[in-house]
Amino acid sequence: MSPTIVLITGANRGLGEGILKRYLAKPDHIVIAANRNPDHETSKALADLPKGPGSRLIVVKIDATNETDASTAIQELKDQGIDHLDIVIANAAVIFPFVKIEDAKIEDLRTTTETNFVGFFLLYQATLPLLLKSERPTWITIGSGAGSIVLQNFAPIKPQSPPNSPTLFTFNQLPVPNSVYGPIKAAQHWLTKRINAEEEKITAFVMSPGWVQTEGGNESAKLLGLEEAPQPVEPTCDGMVEVFDKATKESHGGKFLTWEGKDESW
Repeated sequence: MSPTIVLITGANRGLGEGILKRYLAKPDHIVIAANRNPDHETSKALADLPKGPGSRLIVVKIDATNETDASTAIQELKDQGIDHLDIVIANAAVIFPFVKIEDAKIEDLRTTTETNFVGFFLLYQATLPLLLKSERPTWITIGSGAGSIVLQNFAPIKPQSPPNSPTLFTFNQLPVPNSVYGPIKAAQHWLTKRINAEEEKITAFVMSPGWVQTEGGNESAKLLGLEEAPQPVEPTCDGMVEVFDKATKESHGGKFLTWEGKDESW
């Protein structure tokens, strides 16, 4: 029986690390952590995580801002005997300070576009040939409600310190100013749906983790006067991996799903 091979970008902390831990603990899995800096202590610490029978970890360098990193990493994986990818989880992203449109710095927008948008293209183009060699290839984009045009299902937490625009709730927008991060996530969502349509063999969908207690999630929560985001990391990662493992083209392809497997608003 050949192992299930999973590649996760940004897998050295937060949601990426949480997802990696769960796949690495399964039997007969090769889990690839594609991190910006494999020599960082958080990347090195991944080697100490528990491994299921027959499972192993590979760490490669993919800096989303480097035009050749993704293709170089794939060649390195081929040299190590990796002949296919069953699951690719596009998780790596940069989040700049939460600001209104009028306060956004163009340089921050350029950097976010290069990392979260151009880097997304580079990752997909580099991994596609190995994905197509899998019997059941799956592409998962870790998306965000920040990229939703309308969040009809969002249950807002009443802020202790209201944001500058009290009308955000009225228009079904997140109450946090995210003029730099939000539109690029929306572009990732579009691309993911398009991948599912273009590639008959690939199951591609967007996963919305929710408002999770990651560095970015807690930072946005503090803007509303909260101590931290409402959603713990561990149960969120449990739910996401459960959704991932059930994914089929018919049931999940082209969808925007929550960590509980429910439809999210585009």
